[in-house]
Amino acid sequence: MERVYNFSAGPSMMPLPVLERAQRDLLCYPGAGCSVMEMSHRSPAFEAIIERAEADLRALCAIPDSYAVLFLQGGATTQFSMIPMNLVDRAGTAAYVETDEFAKKAIREAARWCNAVTVASSADKKFSYIPEVRAEDLPQNAAYLHITVNNTLFGTQYHRLPQLGVPLVGDLSSAMLGQLYDIEDFVLIYAGAQKNMGPAGVTVVVLRRDLLRDLPEEVPTMLDYKVQVAGRSMHNTPPCWGIYMTGLMLDWILREGGVEEMARRNNEKSGLLYEFLDNSTFYTPTARPQDRSNMNITFTLPDEALSDLFAKGAAARGLINLKGHRLVGGIRANVYNAMPIEGVRALLAYMKDFEMEHRMP
Repeated sequence: MERVYNFSAGPSMMPLPVLERAQRDLLCYPGAGCSVMEMSHRSPAFEAIIERAEADLRALCAIPDSYAVLFLQGGATTQFSMIPMNLVDRAGTAAYVETDEFAKKAIREAARWCNAVTVASSADKKFSYIPEVRAEDLPQNAAYLHITVNNTLFGTQYHRLPQLGVPLVGDLSSAMLGQLYDIEDFVLIYAGAQKNMGPAGVTVVVLRRDLLRDLPEEVPTMLDYKVQVAGRSMHNTPPCWGIYMTGLMLDWILREGGVEEMARRNNEKSGLLYEFLDNSTFYTPTARPQDRSNMNITFTLPDEALSDLFAKGAAARGLINLKGHRLVGGIRANVYNAMPIEGVRALLAYMKDFEMEHRMP
């Protein structure tokens, strides 16, 4: 069976050179005599793998030594709890911007630990825009302001970060390595790897070292950043294969021209789709133009039955995972780093054919 164009929100498609390299080394990693999946995480071979992955990530994102880098398990969802437990006292306050379902989940989990205050929300218009955060709306004692930088479900993205004098925490799960951001604008960022960085199972956390502190006894050991930094992401057995694959992705991005080149490609891919959508009376883009994501393009058809038909017809043409999230409906084309421009052009050709066939006279 030939490979298809996978528009999934995650796990997303990966570049063929990365998959071929992993296939080549699957049975026996060079110099190790075994597969990475069989390799001890305490072995020199794996030490070299994780050290190279960290070095490449630092190079790609210009991460200074004042920030620690972690490769953890548990997905971004575990970070929803880990962040407040590490950054806020039990009776403290944290500020959140509500821009999609994942932001809502982050707020809900933080509220289990501290006073989590929603300071801005775009729920009034079905999360179709990025709301403004005003300094006067921030609690004076807020330990940090949390934002979801790119919102996969609704196709919105921060193109200008809030700079309000409060430490900024960012969920970059679907933006990291696909758009340029200055790490030093944040005190902490986190990202699930399964969008732009690798396979599911690895969560990257980058945090300023001065955040590390002794935590209350009630905080589980595995949720303590200080413990994880001291253990160099290996307090317990890490997701070795996932870290290895993430390392291959980081190396591929470096060879392709870095994050700046990835952002250029993603802007080109999304730009082609938005230009077509803006000139169509059959398809309707859902995100406010100035807040549109350069990786998650969301749109609707005249009715949801047509959306189902569209997704099925697309799959028959080798364009899979285009149906919108179950909470949103419509169509969502995710054009992460590994999606080639040819995949977007194939999608545009299908969209034109589908419109010709189903447009009402």
